[in-house]
Amino acid sequence: MKRKVVMAWSGGKDSALALWRLQNNHMFQVEGLLTTINRHYDRVSIHGVRRMLLRAQAESLGLKLLEVTLPQHAEDEVYARAMNNAMDFLLERGVETVAFGDILLEDVRLYRERMLSGKNMRAEFPLWRENTTEMSREIINCGFRSVVVCVDQERMPVDMLGRVYDESFLDDLPPEVDACGENGEFHTFTVQGPNFRHDVPVMLGPRVEHDNLSYVDMTPVARG
Repeated sequence: MKRKVVMAWSGGKDSALALWRLQNNHMFQVEGLLTTINRHYDRVSIHGVRRMLLRAQAESLGLKLLEVTLPQHAEDEVYARAMNNAMDFLLERGVETVAFGDILLEDVRLYRERMLSGKNMRAEFPLWRENTTEMSREIINCGFRSVVVCVDQERMPVDMLGRVYDESFLDDLPPEVDACGENGEFHTFTVQGPNFRHDVPVMLGPRVEHDNLSYVDMTPVARG
Protein backbone atom coordinates (compact mmCIF):
# COMPACT_ATOMS: atom_id res chain seq x y z
CA MET A 1 0.00 0.00 0.00
CA LYS A 2 1.41 3.38 -1.01
CA ARG A 3 2.26 5.96 1.63
CA LYS A 4 0.44 9.26 1.22
CA VAL A 5 2.92 12.16 1.12
CA VAL A 6 2.88 15.90 0.57
CA MET A 7 5.86 17.77 -0.84
CA ALA A 8 7.18 20.79 1.07
CA TRP A 9 7.22 23.07 -1.95
CA SER A 10 9.34 26.17 -2.43
CA GLY A 11 8.63 26.33 -6.15
CA GLY A 12 12.31 25.93 -6.98
CA LYS A 13 14.42 23.35 -8.78
CA ASP A 14 15.31 21.16 -5.78
CA SER A 15 11.75 20.65 -4.63
CA ALA A 16 10.75 20.07 -8.26
CA LEU A 17 13.31 17.27 -8.62
CA ALA A 18 12.37 15.78 -5.24
CA LEU A 19 8.69 15.80 -6.25
CA TRP A 20 9.52 14.13 -9.58
CA ARG A 21 11.36 11.35 -7.76
CA LEU A 22 8.45 10.80 -5.39
CA GLN A 23 6.05 10.60 -8.29
CA ASN A 24 8.21 7.90 -9.86
CA ASN A 25 8.56 5.89 -6.64
CA HIS A 26 5.97 3.13 -6.28
CA MET A 27 6.13 3.48 -2.48
CA PHE A 28 4.50 6.91 -2.45
CA GLN A 29 1.25 8.55 -3.45
CA VAL A 30 1.73 12.31 -3.73
CA GLU A 31 -1.32 14.07 -2.31
CA GLY A 32 -0.25 17.69 -2.77
CA LEU A 33 2.13 20.54 -2.06
CA LEU A 34 2.78 22.42 1.18
CA THR A 35 4.10 25.99 1.05
CA THR A 36 4.59 28.79 3.58
CA ILE A 37 3.42 32.24 2.51
CA ASN A 38 4.53 35.61 3.86
CA ARG A 39 1.17 37.24 4.61
CA HIS A 40 2.58 40.78 4.52
CA TYR A 41 3.96 40.47 0.98
CA ASP A 42 1.58 37.71 -0.23
CA ARG A 43 4.59 35.81 -1.54
CA VAL A 44 6.35 32.50 -0.99
CA SER A 45 8.56 32.71 2.09
CA ILE A 46 12.30 33.14 1.38
CA HIS A 47 11.94 32.94 -2.42
CA GLY A 48 9.73 36.03 -2.72
CA VAL A 49 7.57 34.63 -5.54
CA ARG A 50 4.02 35.93 -5.96
CA ARG A 51 1.28 33.65 -4.65
CA MET A 52 -0.46 33.62 -8.03
CA LEU A 53 2.65 32.05 -9.61
CA LEU A 54 2.78 29.42 -6.91
CA ARG A 55 -0.84 28.53 -7.66
CA ALA A 56 -0.08 28.41 -11.37
CA GLN A 57 2.63 25.82 -10.65
CA ALA A 58 0.26 23.68 -8.58
CA GLU A 59 -2.34 23.83 -11.34
CA SER A 60 0.20 22.77 -13.96
CA LEU A 61 1.35 19.91 -11.73
CA GLY A 62 -2.25 18.84 -11.12
CA LEU A 63 -1.76 18.86 -7.34
CA LYS A 64 -3.63 20.36 -4.42
CA LEU A 65 -1.87 23.21 -2.64
CA LEU A 66 -1.89 23.72 1.14
CA GLU A 67 -0.81 27.27 1.94
CA VAL A 68 0.44 28.10 5.44
CA THR A 69 0.32 31.87 5.89
CA LEU A 70 2.75 33.51 8.29
CA PRO A 71 3.27 37.10 9.43
CA GLN A 72 6.39 39.02 8.52
CA HIS A 73 9.32 37.95 10.77
CA ALA A 74 7.24 35.20 12.38
CA GLU A 75 8.63 34.08 15.73
CA ASP A 76 9.42 30.39 16.25
CA GLU A 77 6.31 29.91 18.36
CA VAL A 78 4.06 31.39 15.67
CA TYR A 79 5.68 29.25 12.97
CA ALA A 80 5.39 26.10 15.08
CA ARG A 81 1.71 26.73 15.80
CA ALA A 82 0.92 27.31 12.12
CA MET A 83 2.77 24.16 11.07
CA ASN A 84 1.09 22.10 13.81
CA ASN A 85 -2.28 23.18 12.45
CA ALA A 86 -1.18 22.20 8.93
CA MET A 87 0.00 18.79 10.14
CA ASP A 88 -3.34 18.20 11.88
CA PHE A 89 -5.07 19.04 8.61
CA LEU A 90 -2.93 16.49 6.77
CA LEU A 91 -3.35 13.77 9.38
CA GLU A 92 -7.12 14.10 9.14
CA ARG A 93 -6.72 13.23 5.44
CA GLY A 94 -4.50 10.23 6.02
CA VAL A 95 -1.20 11.92 5.15
CA GLU A 96 1.56 10.88 7.55
CA THR A 97 4.66 11.82 5.53
CA VAL A 98 6.08 15.17 4.42
CA ALA A 99 8.94 15.26 1.90
CA PHE A 100 11.60 17.97 1.71
CA GLY A 101 14.13 19.00 -0.92
CA ASP A 102 17.01 19.50 1.51
CA ILE A 103 20.35 18.08 0.42
CA LEU A 104 23.18 18.77 2.86
CA LEU A 105 22.17 20.86 5.88
CA GLU A 106 22.05 18.50 8.86
CA ASP A 107 20.59 21.05 11.31
CA VAL A 108 17.69 21.77 8.97
CA ARG A 109 16.95 18.06 8.58
CA LEU A 110 17.00 17.50 12.35
CA TYR A 111 14.63 20.42 12.88
CA ARG A 112 12.15 19.04 10.34
CA GLU A 113 12.32 15.55 11.82
CA ARG A 114 11.70 16.85 15.33
CA MET A 115 8.75 18.92 14.13
CA LEU A 116 7.10 15.91 12.50
CA SER A 117 7.97 13.36 15.19
CA GLY A 118 5.86 15.37 17.62
CA LYS A 119 2.89 14.50 15.43
CA ASN A 120 3.99 10.89 14.85
CA MET A 121 4.66 11.80 11.23
CA ARG A 122 7.63 10.94 9.02
CA ALA A 123 10.01 13.17 7.07
CA GLU A 124 11.28 12.04 3.67
CA PHE A 125 14.38 13.48 1.96
CA PRO A 126 14.61 12.24 -1.67
CA LEU A 127 17.79 14.24 -2.40
CA TRP A 128 19.67 13.75 0.83
CA ARG A 129 23.49 13.70 0.75
CA GLU A 130 23.77 13.60 -3.02
CA ASN A 131 26.53 15.37 -4.92
CA THR A 132 25.12 18.78 -5.78
CA THR A 133 27.29 19.22 -8.87
CA GLU A 134 25.94 15.99 -10.33
CA MET A 135 22.43 16.88 -9.21
CA SER A 136 22.58 20.26 -10.95
CA ARG A 137 23.18 18.48 -14.25
CA GLU A 138 20.41 15.98 -13.52
CA ILE A 139 17.95 18.83 -12.95
CA ILE A 140 18.79 20.33 -16.32
CA ASN A 141 18.94 17.01 -18.18
CA CYS A 142 15.54 15.94 -16.79
CA GLY A 143 14.00 18.93 -18.54
CA PHE A 144 13.42 21.26 -15.60
CA ARG A 145 13.65 24.91 -16.57
CA SER A 146 14.03 27.32 -13.68
CA VAL A 147 14.65 31.05 -13.28
CA VAL A 148 16.98 32.48 -10.64
CA VAL A 149 14.67 34.67 -8.55
CA CYS A 150 16.86 35.56 -5.59
CA VAL A 151 20.61 35.94 -4.97
CA ASP A 152 22.68 36.73 -1.91
CA GLN A 153 24.52 39.91 -2.89
CA GLU A 154 27.44 39.06 -0.61
CA ARG A 155 28.13 35.73 -2.32
CA MET A 156 26.80 36.09 -5.87
CA PRO A 157 27.05 38.68 -8.66
CA VAL A 158 23.71 40.49 -8.79
CA ASP A 159 23.68 40.27 -12.60
CA MET A 160 23.03 36.52 -12.28
CA LEU A 161 19.56 37.35 -11.03
CA GLY A 162 16.84 36.49 -13.55
CA ARG A 163 18.99 34.04 -15.48
CA VAL A 164 17.87 30.57 -16.48
CA TYR A 165 19.38 27.77 -14.41
CA ASP A 166 21.30 26.04 -17.18
CA GLU A 167 24.81 24.92 -18.06
CA SER A 168 25.86 28.48 -18.82
CA PHE A 169 24.67 29.65 -15.40
CA LEU A 170 26.56 26.83 -13.69
CA ASP A 171 29.72 27.66 -15.62
CA ASP A 172 29.52 31.27 -14.43
CA LEU A 173 29.02 30.47 -10.74
CA PRO A 174 31.80 31.62 -8.42
CA PRO A 175 33.84 28.55 -7.39
CA GLU A 176 32.84 28.85 -3.74
CA VAL A 177 29.09 28.79 -4.51
CA ASP A 178 27.26 25.48 -4.28
CA ALA A 179 25.90 24.31 -7.65
CA CYS A 180 22.41 23.95 -6.16
CA GLY A 181 22.64 27.01 -3.90
CA GLU A 182 22.24 24.71 -0.90
CA ASN A 183 23.75 27.31 1.45
CA GLY A 184 21.24 29.98 0.45
CA GLU A 185 23.41 31.61 -2.22
CA PHE A 186 20.49 31.72 -4.67
CA HIS A 187 16.93 30.49 -5.15
CA THR A 188 14.94 29.55 -8.24
CA PHE A 189 11.40 29.26 -9.61
CA THR A 190 10.61 26.33 -11.90
CA VAL A 191 8.52 27.11 -14.97
CA GLN A 192 8.79 23.83 -16.89
CA GLY A 193 9.45 20.19 -16.17
CA PRO A 194 8.62 16.57 -17.03
CA ASN A 195 5.81 16.55 -14.44
CA PHE A 196 4.34 19.90 -15.56
CA ARG A 197 1.26 19.60 -17.80
CA HIS A 198 2.17 22.97 -19.34
CA ASP A 199 4.72 25.75 -18.90
CA VAL A 200 4.23 28.51 -16.33
CA PRO A 201 5.20 31.60 -18.38
CA VAL A 202 6.55 34.58 -16.47
CA MET A 203 7.67 38.13 -17.16
CA LEU A 204 10.72 39.45 -15.34
CA GLY A 205 10.12 42.75 -13.59
CA PRO A 206 12.29 45.14 -11.57
CA ARG A 207 14.93 44.14 -9.09
CA VAL A 208 14.03 44.48 -5.40
CA GLU A 209 16.64 44.51 -2.63
CA HIS A 210 16.00 43.47 0.96
CA ASP A 211 18.40 42.38 3.74
CA ASN A 212 21.41 41.80 1.45
CA LEU A 213 19.23 39.78 -0.92
CA SER A 214 18.25 40.77 -4.44
CA TYR A 215 14.96 39.53 -5.91
CA VAL A 216 13.47 39.76 -9.38
CA ASP A 217 9.76 40.56 -9.25
CA MET A 218 8.08 38.16 -11.67
CA THR A 219 4.52 38.39 -12.95
CA PRO A 220 2.52 35.72 -14.76
CA VAL A 221 1.98 35.83 -18.49
CA ALA A 222 -1.22 34.47 -20.04
CA ARG A 223 -0.61 31.30 -22.02
CA GLY A 224 -1.36 31.60 -25.72
